[in-house]
Amino acid sequence: MIPRYLVDVQLDELPVIEKDVIVIGAGIAGLFTAIRSSETNSVLMITKKSLLDSNTRYAQGGIAAVISDEDSPAYHRQDTLIAGAGLCSHEAVDVLVHEGPRGVRSLIQMGTQFDLENGEFALTKEGAHSQRRILHANGDATGYEIVRALSENAVANPKIEVWDDHFVIDLVTQDGECCGAIVQRPGGQRVFVKGKATILSSGGAGQLYRYTTNPEVATGDGIAMAYRAGAYIQDVEFIQFHPTSLCYPGAPRFLISEAVRGEGAVLRNIKGERFMERYHEQLELAPRDVVARAIVSEMEETKSTFVYIDITHESADMVKHRFPTIYEYCLRYGLDLTTDWIPVAPAMHYMMGGVKTDLNGETNIKRLFACGEVSSTGVHGANRLASNSLSEAIVFGRRIVKRINELPELTVEPAIVKENERETTPIQAVVERRLKLQKIMVRYVGLRRDARGLTKGLEELKRQLPIFQSILTEREDYEFANLLTCALLTTESALQREESRGAHYREDFPARDDLMWRKHTVLHRLHGLTEERIEDV
Repeated sequence: MIPRYLVDVQLDELPVIEKDVIVIGAGIAGLFTAIRSSETNSVLMITKKSLLDSNTRYAQGGIAAVISDEDSPAYHRQDTLIAGAGLCSHEAVDVLVHEGPRGVRSLIQMGTQFDLENGEFALTKEGAHSQRRILHANGDATGYEIVRALSENAVANPKIEVWDDHFVIDLVTQDGECCGAIVQRPGGQRVFVKGKATILSSGGAGQLYRYTTNPEVATGDGIAMAYRAGAYIQDVEFIQFHPTSLCYPGAPRFLISEAVRGEGAVLRNIKGERFMERYHEQLELAPRDVVARAIVSEMEETKSTFVYIDITHESADMVKHRFPTIYEYCLRYGLDLTTDWIPVAPAMHYMMGGVKTDLNGETNIKRLFACGEVSSTGVHGANRLASNSLSEAIVFGRRIVKRINELPELTVEPAIVKENERETTPIQAVVERRLKLQKIMVRYVGLRRDARGLTKGLEELKRQLPIFQSILTEREDYEFANLLTCALLTTESALQREESRGAHYREDFPARDDLMWRKHTVLHRLHGLTEERIEDV
């Protein structure tokens, strides 16, 4: 149903640009791997918008790494495995917790300035962490500070060329190897970018849902193009809905960081009652999936569209100093974090699954790598531990670069031929069809799922499949095709997994089943959906 390529072209008719390493996307994953790759390679970075437009920029909480003498890799490992609900790769988690501190030091060397207290790193604690191990910057603007430092490095680096406002349409493969990508320039011209290694760092698919903390660029492009190319896509039914995004008339959904609860904030329903004690012993610091479902239950019980997060019992000076970005944002809409209870509701935040990789970030397609949210390294399992994502990007980014430096030069010469005739057919307005897809995902593939709803959602999504037989020329059409691909993969995987685990909750199968379902769901364009038991991996 989904074709190998979104467009039909002859490569020998396109201009060819050659670089050693092609990095698709920005954020911490793309920037860090590009900078490290440039030490021994020429690098091309391709972004849909700019270096500053990525999920990383909006990361508030921080980056998790063992820094304190009171902490240890064993504690960090244990917390990650518990949050991952039995689906984490123990090897991948070991890599993360032991190599994370080194990665943080690299960020500091590249100019990132983390917050200090009395000359030491100011560490905070977030949900499901047993220790204070979260480094942050400018209070609650950690992602922006990291992107600022890395972007300055990348722009000043003569071995890194940056293409802003370019769209990568498809990956090009030949004989099981990735040779590069077809890229559309801002004016509509297409070029073939060829390289000995291609790194996907294109982020997640937040725009699958109407309510998301992700920016508009998060349309699942990397996952979709990797799927079309023949990469394995793993565990995409596990979608993390952040419990607390701002829910206020006239205000866009905005993340109210986990760290706010880490610093003492409590949740209240519209009656003013604290309610987390009815759901989990860790109260507001329970795993995100538990908190998100608890909030939805309270909203239904009280017939409300939100609950409150309350940190008014802490000093105003502390709140303003620790959360300046959140404080200023809320103030724009007449909400004072120091004196008001802030209305919040869950929103799509992070995809735990993605393009399956090994411990070096390499996919089953030679020379194709994935880093950051687009990837599935095995670190996050069924539920990501807060602030592990930034650590994962730098740890596996370093490993990717090491593996790329071992690769021989590219020798294959690919050619694309037309697979079938595409038609110029009327396509429903972009805004309308994207909104329809988002509503399907919210209604049938949201926080709580069941077989009837998932089957209905899959049927409605398949009605959009004719887009793949149409001639596509605009970025918005490519994005919708990618979103539709990710929606189909997510829904199919969620329907297949008949249990509740981590961020995947089935009302018709509410119990976790380790006997039958301690395994991954894996999708492939030709082989369909298969399962891999943890012991087999």
